[in-house]
Amino acid sequence: MSYHKPEAKTVQDLKDLAQKLRIHSINATQASKSGHPTSCASIAEIMSVLFFQQLRLNLKHPRDPSSDRFILSKGHAAPILYAAWAEAGLFPIEDLNNLRKIDSDLEGHPTPRLNFIDVGTGSLGQGVAVGAGMAYVGKNFDKADYRTYVVVGDGESAEGSIWESLHFAGHYKLDNLCVIFDVNRLGQSEATSLQHKLDVYRDRLEAFGFNAVVVDGHDVEELTKAFHCAAITKNKPTAIIAKTFKGKDFPNIEDLDNWHGKPLGDKAAEVVKHLQGLIVNKDVKLAPKPVSKTGAAPDVDISNIKLSSPPAYKLGDSIATRLAYGTALAKIGQNNQRVVALDGDTKNSTFSDKLKNLDPQRYIECFIAEQNLVGVAVGAACRRRTVAFVSTFATFFTRAFDQIRMGAISQTNVNFVGSHCGCSIGEDGPSQMGLEDIAMFRTIPGSTIFYPSDAVSTERAVELAANTKGVCFIRTSRPNTCVIYDNEEPFTIGRGKVVRQKSSDEVLLIGAGITLYECLAAADQLEKNCITVRVIDPFTVKPLDAELIIEHGKQCGGRVVVVEDHYQQGGLGEAVLSALAGERNFVVKHLYVPTVPRSGPPSVLIDMFGISARHVVNAVNEILKD
Repeated sequence: MSYHKPEAKTVQDLKDLAQKLRIHSINATQASKSGHPTSCASIAEIMSVLFFQQLRLNLKHPRDPSSDRFILSKGHAAPILYAAWAEAGLFPIEDLNNLRKIDSDLEGHPTPRLNFIDVGTGSLGQGVAVGAGMAYVGKNFDKADYRTYVVVGDGESAEGSIWESLHFAGHYKLDNLCVIFDVNRLGQSEATSLQHKLDVYRDRLEAFGFNAVVVDGHDVEELTKAFHCAAITKNKPTAIIAKTFKGKDFPNIEDLDNWHGKPLGDKAAEVVKHLQGLIVNKDVKLAPKPVSKTGAAPDVDISNIKLSSPPAYKLGDSIATRLAYGTALAKIGQNNQRVVALDGDTKNSTFSDKLKNLDPQRYIECFIAEQNLVGVAVGAACRRRTVAFVSTFATFFTRAFDQIRMGAISQTNVNFVGSHCGCSIGEDGPSQMGLEDIAMFRTIPGSTIFYPSDAVSTERAVELAANTKGVCFIRTSRPNTCVIYDNEEPFTIGRGKVVRQKSSDEVLLIGAGITLYECLAAADQLEKNCITVRVIDPFTVKPLDAELIIEHGKQCGGRVVVVEDHYQQGGLGEAVLSALAGERNFVVKHLYVPTVPRSGPPSVLIDMFGISARHVVNAVNEILKD
């Protein structure tokens, strides 16, 4: 496919549209009295060429699975993104004046409240990962013609997560991905470290496996040719390194410091007048290209996902919940071809390799780069193209908390599975122990947290998560635990299980994972001393079955002991305390890991750090004395 230079009129129209986009950005930020007009100005020509020369879009259905994807990673430049869609005809230009208003979805940074936005951006350093996930799905699962474009600010390219994602894209030869670096030299508070050293950007990107093209980011013809080059380059993603200027064409503002994040104020009228004088055709109108009718994305159904066969365990079998997770993942993978697994080089410990063994094409190895791992999964799940399960050690999700947080803003349905939770992992020591993970995921709006205790409940947790909206987290354990549920036992989100009870019960014990078994062992010991206790398995920590806990807590005289392999703050115990906060006549003892643990055998550690059956017995005896 040879390059055809655009006609002179087309070039001028694209230049004129770029100036119109600058004017819209100024007017919108003036109306809101806040925003980033100078950051918009540096990408005006990029946006003009992208939207009206390159992108294939369906204006009636902006999330058409077959349309090209666009991510503005430098989300603070949202006004020019909104302006481009308005100029394309999606909504009236006048609506741009509602920028940042409380009753408008044209927020300060883009979110999927808008039907033309796939993911929330603005926490810098994440757009490339999401774009890489989209591109991976397009190339390997959809096998469709749509392309993915990501605009990255030069300031945010200091984020290591950007380079994790560039490595991923280069490794997997995502030639349907184009990353545009807006090298406008200035950050928020001072110049960027590389400023306009375009050769350094080029060398780095080439080293990461990219076809790197340096252009004048304000030259429409150079941009058009660079995008054509990206489209015909095979087996390599393309990076367009655009030399730009912050506040381009704003007199006495262009390339000057201290204009980041400020509307132009009393300079706005003068700048707009200058920009209007640069426009040749004030009535210029261009339309985006339509979605290609060939190479369309296939229809996908990711609803009503089931285990291909029910759990098949014997009561008393000793199975680690992390192993049951892998079994269940393969089962739902057999049921639906769009179930995919992503992992960070822990697949033989998390057992996500069971899906890889079933179908290697549906396993995405993201290597030891957890921020990219999460971002790629968010991208893979966009537009309901896949059901993504992301696994690693529970503690390593903490380094990707920002990506998970932004996933919630992006309305993602990604499922996270954290293994090796708590001090019960044993000899590996505290660096490998997930002791903060429940707290982290509980803070995510709309999240669901599963904490299955045996293999049967784990399989059902996986099945439920696959069909649940929002962020899901499944906490799995390293040690083997006994199967205590029948294979036919039904499980429901927000509904716990009473696993041991007698009418004479004096105390309610609540445990999950390995601590459920410590509670059951304690119950056996207490019964020898004529003390009977009731035991509840919550199954989900969020939502917690508050009704069940209150009902059975009252039947046990308001005496409750919660035991968890987690730090005190934010875990199961505090969830129970929150559920009981409005109730009278309850007393709760909370057993948790009180300090940073150490290496040692699991049974020794859980006793040393206060969550073994012995400590549960002591807590029951103490609560009965009160």
